[in-house]
Amino acid sequence: MQDHVSMNTRTFHSAATVSIDTPDQLSARLTKAVAAVLSGTGLFLIALTLIPFPGSLEVDPNAGNEGNIINQLGYLGLGTIYLAAMLVIVERRTLWRMVSPTWALIFAVAFLSCLQSYDPTASARGLMLSLVAMILVAGVLLLPRSEADFVGAGANAILLLIVIDYAALFVAPDRAIHSAFGDEPWHAGFWKGHLLHKNVTAPVFSVLCVFGIYCIRTGARVRGALIAILAMNFVLHTGSKTTIGFLPIAIMLVLIGRAVARPGLMIVVHFIFTILIFALTLGTIYSDHLLALTTAILEDPTYTGRGSIWRFASASISDHLWLGHGYASFWLSPVIRGLEADFEANWDVRGIVSGHNSYLDAVLTFGLPGGITILLLLFVKPFYDYVRANRRPAGRHFADFCIMVVIFMTYNGMMESFLLNRADPMWLLTALAVFGLGLAARLGVRAAPH
Repeated sequence: MQDHVSMNTRTFHSAATVSIDTPDQLSARLTKAVAAVLSGTGLFLIALTLIPFPGSLEVDPNAGNEGNIINQLGYLGLGTIYLAAMLVIVERRTLWRMVSPTWALIFAVAFLSCLQSYDPTASARGLMLSLVAMILVAGVLLLPRSEADFVGAGANAILLLIVIDYAALFVAPDRAIHSAFGDEPWHAGFWKGHLLHKNVTAPVFSVLCVFGIYCIRTGARVRGALIAILAMNFVLHTGSKTTIGFLPIAIMLVLIGRAVARPGLMIVVHFIFTILIFALTLGTIYSDHLLALTTAILEDPTYTGRGSIWRFASASISDHLWLGHGYASFWLSPVIRGLEADFEANWDVRGIVSGHNSYLDAVLTFGLPGGITILLLLFVKPFYDYVRANRRPAGRHFADFCIMVVIFMTYNGMMESFLLNRADPMWLLTALAVFGLGLAARLGVRAAPH
């Protein structure tokens, strides 16, 4: 009995000592909580956008350059808040190492291209939105004090976002589901959630599914499983066949590579898949043999009319081969909108907002040297960073998450254009993965303090 009482007394005093925090400890706890909340909120806003549930798809003649006042002011405010938070919370040494030659070169090429635009000022203004949005991306990754904080806050934020989308299916189906009215009645019944179009929703929810898998692997098993299952179900209901096919490939490549402890083999297989997908998509406009092969494999070798868009874009590259047409200065430009209608084409290119192929649009926008440079930095260099990050066992789950996103978006880029596209969630989630791999390679991932 004596020993029992003494043990309880010691335990009580120990607990009392732990529960009474000094002012410095209270400040540290508060900082840790604020940092986690800001990280989760940032991830929530990246996926949600500042204009959720926009309604029907409408083509704005000025969309090529003018942007949106809500996005301009909203992201400027968010950039200010997150920059201030990082200056206060993040160590100066970490902030300096955050500055990457990769991103400096990407934006240097992009801003240089603005000089080629028909309206350089408007193009530069649109690109500035992309740059400011990158502050939000950096804050999401740099503010959390540990990986556990990042996962916990992110899981709560993404689960909330998914719940909102599922609720909208019942509360506001006219906003969350494609209707038979508008320019694309054939999409009626497909889920689009809080985003403008199912072709954006499918990739974004695919990344959320990948984030759920990351949460499961890092300890947030229940929330991670809910995120992964609910997000995957959402993707299935978008009706995006290519996304439904690409997502399992990206997930299995990384998980199998991790299981057999051969990340190098995974990278080789990925690039083989990339070449194959490139051949069966963009390759069909250059080779009759590849078109015949694609026709034999797929029901629709034109990918819902994308072939005609790709041919038009490809033919326009030679007009500005070396310097490109300029950032946001080709599609919906006065030159394109002033063309005569091509009644033989599947799509009227005068109203197309992008080339529906990130690789083609990169060369079209930034020129051959600039486009290839940006593509290499965004879709090839991350694998070098992934190999470096793998040398630190503590950060392997995070590195796997980022490379899954990069792999998936590499394939998705064959069908959609999103590179440096202002605050487009497809672009920001891709940027988050690329930026995250760079940080993991240089700085590692902070484990939760014991």
